[in-house]
Amino acid sequence: MLTINVGVLLAVVVLLRLRRRTEARSRNDEKLTVIIVLALGVVIAPTPVGEGILNFLGQLATGITDSTR
Repeated sequence: MLTINVGVLLAVVVLLRLRRRTEARSRNDEKLTVIIVLALGVVIAPTPVGEGILNFLGQLATGITDSTR
């Protein structure tokens, strides 16, 4: 039986959609891309990879905040 990881599938779809030229996109096409990216974020968030990304971004934000003081 073939199993497909939904996160990987959504990432491939996002990459394929973002490769298109900007001028060729309609407003509805851009909205669909945003919805797909949000779905990818929801799928990735509870995984260890998503938690690692969140931790990294938190440390980066803390470092930037501390450097401005």
